[in-house]
Amino acid sequence: MKIPENAVIPQEKLTKYLLVFRRKDDKSKFLEQAGFIQENADDLLKAIRQLAVTNEVQKDNINEYGIFYTVEGNLRGVNGRDLAVVTVWLQSKNDGSFRFITLKPKKE
Repeated sequence: MKIPENAVIPQEKLTKYLLVFRRKDDKSKFLEQAGFIQENADDLLKAIRQLAVTNEVQKDNINEYGIFYTVEGNLRGVNGRDLAVVTVWLQSKNDGSFRFITLKPKKE
């Protein structure tokens, strides 16, 4: 199974969370290694979507909101560098739609 192409990836998740420096659980410096910054958030969106539609999902957890899935793979940066990541997705219990939750560096 793969994440559907019409899965929701909120722009705010990129521009107000992933690409913003945070003292705890910062992901912006990690993503910057591949050239992802605020000014090219759309490139990050495309890279996440590409990763999601080309790699298989793994069921992770179920709760009152729905089913959580992970998708692992390499996120291709705008500078050509690949980052090994794990993306997290939620399939809504209410309508079955898929929504991007977050990404994190893949631990080897």
